[in-house]
This record gives sequence, structure tokens and C-alpha cells, in this order.
Amino acid sequence: MKFPIVHFPRLKVNGMALFPFILVGSRESKKDAVLINHEKIHLWQQIELLILPFYLLYALNYLYNRFRFKDHYSAYMNIVFEKEAYAHEADLSYLSQRKFMGWIGFL
Repeated sequence: MKFPIVHFPRLKVNGMALFPFILVGSRESKKDAVLINHEKIHLWQQIELLILPFYLLYALNYLYNRFRFKDHYSAYMNIVFEKEAYAHEADLSYLSQRKFMGWIGFL
């Protein structure tokens, strides 16, 4: 499946998956295969969870982690969806072999 990649210069992060778009902060990021793969993993997570529940679970997981770890970076890096995306972002063939709900293995 092909997802539109949109340059959004006001974005304060390198990339963001907001179904069905991949938003990037710089034009150069459109060519960053690892970043785009990371965001595509998030888009598939969103599809699996019927989009809105993904955002709810993402936010709840972040808040739980924020309470647990006491800092933003640790809370973010321990979000289950981010764990899967970071673990496989460099494997550009991951999505072709990814199991349904692959993020569950990172709970």
C-alpha cells in the first residue's frame, strides 16, 4: 500500500504517521528510507487497530510510561508501538513479513 508523504515545515519532529499520511519536517526526510519505513510501520499499526483506538492506546501507553519513568524520552521510547517501529525501521522488508498485531510482542 502506498501512503502520501507530505512535507510539513512546521513539524517539530522528523516524521509522523497521521493516517493516511506520512508527515515529514524537511524535504530531505522524504528520501530517508529508514524514517519512512518507521512511519509506515505506525500506519499499519493504525490500520490494525482501526485508527482511532491506536491513538488512544498510544496516548495511554505514553501517560503510563511518563508516570513510570518520570521523563519524556524514556516514556516515548517505551511506548509499545515505538518499540516495534524502532526495532524494525532499518529492515526495509519487514512490512512484507510482519505478523498481524506485531507490536504485541513488545508488551
